[in-house]
This record gives sequence, C-alpha cells and structure tokens, in this order.
Amino acid sequence: MAPDEKQEIATFRFVVIGDMVASNLNHGEQEMLIRQKALRKWQIPFSVRTHIGRSTILRWIKLYKNSGNKIESLFPDERNDRGKTRAIDDETAQNLIQLRKDKPKSPVHELIETLRQRNLITPGTHLSPTTVYRFLHQRQLMHGVCSAPTDRRKFEADLPNDLWQSDVMHGPQVQHEDKLRKTYLIAFIDDHSRLIPHAAFFFSEGVQSYLSALEHALITRGLPRKLYVDNGSAFRSHHLELVTSSIGIALIHATPYMPQGKGKIERFFRTVRSGFLLDAPKTNIDAINAAFATWLQQNYHQRKHSATGQTPFDRFTAHLHCLKMAPNNLKDYFRARARRRVAKDRTVTLDGRLYEAPVSLIGQQVELFFHPQDPECVEIRFQQQSYGILRLVNLAVNCRVKRDRNSQIQIITPCSSGKLF
Repeated sequence: MAPDEKQEIATFRFVVIGDMVASNLNHGEQEMLIRQKALRKWQIPFSVRTHIGRSTILRWIKLYKNSGNKIESLFPDERNDRGKTRAIDDETAQNLIQLRKDKPKSPVHELIETLRQRNLITPGTHLSPTTVYRFLHQRQLMHGVCSAPTDRRKFEADLPNDLWQSDVMHGPQVQHEDKLRKTYLIAFIDDHSRLIPHAAFFFSEGVQSYLSALEHALITRGLPRKLYVDNGSAFRSHHLELVTSSIGIALIHATPYMPQGKGKIERFFRTVRSGFLLDAPKTNIDAINAAFATWLQQNYHQRKHSATGQTPFDRFTAHLHCLKMAPNNLKDYFRARARRRVAKDRTVTLDGRLYEAPVSLIGQQVELFFHPQDPECVEIRFQQQSYGILRLVNLAVNCRVKRDRNSQIQIITPCSSGKLF
C-alpha cells in the first residue's frame, strides 16, 4: 500500500475516534459513542464496507493512546489473510441487512431460506444460523427495526476551546469587478463562551476558503480540541481531515438531516441576519468584512449573552490558562499534498508548472507540499525526508548548462555579442 493511501486511512481512523481520545469520557459515555459509530454508515477509504465494529474502534483508540497520540499508530498493517474467505461477504451482508429491515420480525432460519430462494447469497458462501444471529445482533437488528424517539439534550462545553461549531451562511451580494457576486459567511463559534474565533465573508464556500478561515481562527484564538461541522463537500474534504488530524483536532460531522446539533452557530447566524446585515455596506467584500469585524468586536463580543449571563469575551478570557496556542509553523499544516514521479530530465509538473528536482530523485515517486496560492514555494520530500524547495524550470538558464562525463554542471555565460563561449 502506498504511503499516501496509508496516510488517508490513518486520517479517516482519527476522524472516527477523535472525539473520544480528545475528551475524558467515562465508560458509559464512551460506550454510547461507540454504539452510535458502529450503527452509522461510513465511506471507508479503499474499502467497500460501510460499517465499523465496536472492537475495531476500541483497537484504534488503544493504538493511538499507547503511541503517545501519534497519527502514525493508525497506519494500516499489511494484510496477512489474502486468499481466505470471510464468514459473510460484503454483498451477502448488505442483502441480509436489507431483508432484515423488510422483515423485522422473521426468525433467523426464515431469513436464510428467503436469501437462498431469491439467490441473494454469494455462491460458495455458507450461512449458519449462529453466524447470521451474531451478525444481526452486532448491528442491533435482532429485535426488529423501529423508529424510537431520539434522545436530544442541550449541552455546553466545560471550558473555552473544548468544542467549536462551524458552518456556512449564504450572505448578500456585493460589487466585484463591475458586477454583483454572492458572498458566503464562514464562521466558528466557541461552544462554551459563544465567542467567535473568526468569521468572514468569502466569494466561495469551497474547501480553500474554509481552510483560510480556519487558519485565521486558530492563529487568533488557539487550538480547539474538537471541531463540529456539517456534511457539506468542504467539510468532507480529505485536505481538511488531514489538517485537523495532523494538529490533533477531532473533526466531528453532524448527523445528516438533524440540524439541532448545530443550534449555537445557527443562532449566531440569525443574530447576524437580524442585526449586522440590516445596515451592512454592500460596496465590496473588503468593506463588508471590515464592518463585520468591527461589529463583532464592539457589539457582539461585548454584549451579555442570554444563555450564559456573561459577554462572550469575558467568558472566554476567564480561562486563558486552559488554551493551547497554535504552533509557530501552523501555515505548514495547511499545505496541500501531491504525489509525482520525477522524470528522467529531473522535472516534476504541478498545476501546469514545471519544477526542477534533485538529480538523486530521478525516477522516484515523491511528495510535494504546497499552498495553491503560492506556486513559488513547493517543498519536495522522499521517504519522509525533505529535499528542500523546488525551483521553477528556467529554460534560458538550462540552455547554457554544460555537463561533463561525471555529471558535473558548468554554466556557460554569454559574451557581449550575445554568442555563447
């Protein structure tokens, strides 16, 4: 398995266990979270499976804690069971789950017989009643499928930066290059104090805009332990998951179609609509962001919150000793990554640009670390070792490079007449 594939799997595993390793949960709270995660459908990297078992989640938690909270401990091991068959393959398992939902009260032996009659069992697969019972019991499908009321309770984080909620609000149209363009407000709210670590209007709600807002929030208010987000494409971005897991932030996604869990950020957006946007300037995006920053500082942060009885600023700064500041090299954590193979002419291509790589890396697959908005600064790494910053290919210089038989480079300078000598 390639290193970037292992990194992606490790990042996904951290996303699953992040809210449990970042909090001091008692046994009952942890078991409840594990049960919820075992019932949920996941998009597991490089796998057709959609569910994760309880024992697997516990094993990931143990590996991560025993390693001293290192993301590398979640890298997958090489498989040693190739050629062996599982008791229930993925296709048969999905057919069994669907049939159970259609017939929630049927006994196990009837389910097996129905699967056989409908040819829903993969050839060569033997289903015993014990295996099917264990399979259904692990997924809590042995007592029928019912829509029980959901237990929803109000909650509040104990300390600042324990939990941030984040979402995107559709903003007003503003003037930009002689035309109107729609804006999006990307915001973060501290669950304990209701302080806004950062919020700003952007022309896009994509992942690059969101990462820019997140980086500014972390620099301004420090690192949260957990980040609670929606299920939009930007929040499901592998780049975002890689950034948060590398810094040690647990990325938690809200349950689809259940907006109740994002009540605090939604309430803040309602305040923005009913307060700030009524008199906000619409001349350009810089003007609206400048006015919004002033409104946050002088109005929102200094006004007592009805739920806490304190101003967001006072409640947040009352526990400054608990805050974890962002590392000095925070910007490096936000770099995108790409894998490339160094060509025989020791060049690599990234976003249509040609770069020169070290001669020793010719033919090797390397990793490039870069900021999309800064094409002049691309770091190259091979086997987790940095080989420095790449240079853009300069064809005019290369045409004056002469190499001897020992691959030593000599630069031939042009004379005053313009000829080479």
